[in-house]
Amino acid sequence: MNMIETNKLTKYYGKARGIIDVSLDVKEGEIFGFIGPNGAGKSTTIRTLMGLIFATSGEAKMFGKDVRTAGPEIRSDIGYLPSEVFYYDKMKVKDLLNYTAGFYKKDCTKRMNDLAEIMELDMSRRIEDLSYGNKKKVGIVQGLLHSPKLIILDEPTSGLDPLMQQKFFDIIQEENKKGATVFFSSHILAEVQEMCNRVAIIKEGSIIKMEDIKTLRKDNYKKITIRGTEVDSSKYIMEGVTEVIDGKEELKFFYKGDINKMTHVIGSDILKDVLIEEPTLEEIFMHYYK
Repeated sequence: MNMIETNKLTKYYGKARGIIDVSLDVKEGEIFGFIGPNGAGKSTTIRTLMGLIFATSGEAKMFGKDVRTAGPEIRSDIGYLPSEVFYYDKMKVKDLLNYTAGFYKKDCTKRMNDLAEIMELDMSRRIEDLSYGNKKKVGIVQGLLHSPKLIILDEPTSGLDPLMQQKFFDIIQEENKKGATVFFSSHILAEVQEMCNRVAIIKEGSIIKMEDIKTLRKDNYKKITIRGTEVDSSKYIMEGVTEVIDGKEELKFFYKGDINKMTHVIGSDILKDVLIEEPTLEEIFMHYYK
């Protein structure tokens, strides 16, 4: 069963492009990544799915039901975390979460308290006194306190420090093990590779690739930075090396190939520092789709 299914979903803001002919499917029980650079159309797609905006054309279904005609019924089983969270500043966190819990026909108290403890969220504080990161924690607890069947996350880790990011991903993986389907957008490739089974890549409002995460990992380039006073850049002119930037005491390039071969070449130089990392999605798009 497909938990999410879109067919040629299109949204224009007047004459401005939102998304064009977005077709994808998210299967029950999977963690699905929706990736692309900022402004690619990730949030527009998610807001259309959630019924916050209406499509210009095309269709979208969740749980096999049309998102426009069955919106209230569908949303009762969805946990949603938007990319930016806004609340009533004068409310206390606990009051806000209790208000949210009142929309569901179940007792959410224990789950709410458990999530707040994991995320180290002080529920006695007022919203106006919270940092952006703590407001994001409120959004996480709010979106998950009713143990939803489908979790939709739009850039969920922005504002969270690395420790909280890992705790958040632990929570999501635990929810997935319990049967929840997860759909989340991100422009950070490392998050997607750690979490997802499949991904859809969106660029300029259109899906350009949809594939298994193992394939994406296999095809991925490494971004390598080498620093030293006597780096011989000529040694790095080899198969698989592209996008070379030769600066003063610093050499940067992309590499796709046997990493052992590359580390052997690197080891033959006297260096100050070496950095091997995954490129950002923006860099990958620049590399693949110029």
